[in-house]
Formats: sequence, structure tokens, C-alpha cells
Amino acid sequence: MPLTTIDPASALVVVDLQKGIVSALTDAPVTAAIKQATHLATEFRRHGLPVILVNVTGRAPGRTDNGRPSNSTAPGRVGARQSANTTAPPAGWADLIDELDVQPTDHLITKRRRSAFHDTGLDTLLRDLGVTQVVLSGIATSSGVESTARSASDHGYHVVLATDAMGDPDPEAHRHSVERVFPKLGETATTAEVVDLVEATR
Repeated sequence: MPLTTIDPASALVVVDLQKGIVSALTDAPVTAAIKQATHLATEFRRHGLPVILVNVTGRAPGRTDNGRPSNSTAPGRVGARQSANTTAPPAGWADLIDELDVQPTDHLITKRRRSAFHDTGLDTLLRDLGVTQVVLSGIATSSGVESTARSASDHGYHVVLATDAMGDPDPEAHRHSVERVFPKLGETATTAEVVDLVEATR
């Protein structure tokens, strides 16, 4: 459904805009999405609204058909010895991209699964800040962003999906999330629509 309002206690959550992921995605739609996401971060900061920057350092250990090995430890066993087929990411892989211009007021969340809510303390942080609405952006639309949106909805937040501030290496997967999944989870909007409502309500 289209965006109706920006809550007084709204926060921006930017998912996985980190060097190791972004460097592999150079197509125009993803580049445009990064520009919009960084614009949202600038505007939320300017209006004194929380900006939460999420990066990822691991994956779920279960086997999948895509054949990529997990780089995370066994569930519930922090520091457990990794399996032989585990490949650690290179140095700097999880660093946030320079374009985000990280500020001291930003909140940093590191996740090890697709959803930014899973075992990260994000829900506690948002509740401590009094947040009732989250605006989501980032990469990839059909993976980290969609998983975080589902979790945000399940946790009872008003969810806003800034659809031009997210990208996916698979255009069809992006379209499916935006057109079929997101309308069931919250309200969709462009970056301009979000910024206009922030301006009107702050």
C-alpha cells in the first residue's frame, strides 16, 4: 500500500551496503539504489531521526542448492571451529561503503544471517529508541532487505519499503519482492515520497 505517514518515532535501516557486496554489483539500478539510500541517511540525520547501518559477516550454516559454503559458525556455538569448506571473507569485506558517510550518531548492527533482527539486538535498540516505524533500504532486495522486512513486520513495526533505495543482482527477484511480497508487509514508497513526508512532519 502507498505510504500514508511517517511516525514521529521513525528510523531508517540500511541493509548490507558494505564494500564486499557493493563492489561486485556495478549495474546501473544498484548504483542508483545506493545513491537513494545514502540520500535517505542524510535526510534522516538532518531531521534527528535514527539511522541504523547494518552489515553482514556470516551466513546460516545449512546446505543450499546454490553450492556456496557458509562462513558462519554453528548456531549457538560462538567461536566454534569452522568446517573445512568454510571460506572467511577478505579483510575489509564487511566495512560499510564510504558513500554512507558514517556519523557518530549512527547505530551499527552486525548480522550473521539474512535478517537484521536475528540475534543482533536490533529489536531491543529500536524499542529503547521508542521507534514505531522502520524505513528499509539496502541490498539485496530479495534477501537481506526482504528478510529484515518480514522480521520487522513480525515484531509489530510499521514497515516502509523505499523501493528505489534498494537493489538486487537479480532484477526479477527485485521485482517479485517489490510487487508481490512488500505490499503484504508494509507500505511502499520512493525516496522522494519518504523525504517529503519527513519534511512535512518534522
